[in-house]
Amino acid sequence: MGLVLLLLLLALVFGGLGLLVEGLKWVLIIAVVLFIAGALSGVRARGRRL
Repeated sequence: MGLVLLLLLLALVFGGLGLLVEGLKWVLIIAVVLFIAGALSGVRARGRRL
């Protein structure tokens, strides 16, 4: 019974870490897309003023 509880606990810990890594990966992808969109928008706006 103790082994089963230990395995369940390890599965929960590693599953949670996997979800955290997956979430951080998506946050990084969204941040890069927003950065590129902002850079393109800034270049376009700066070009209009000159």
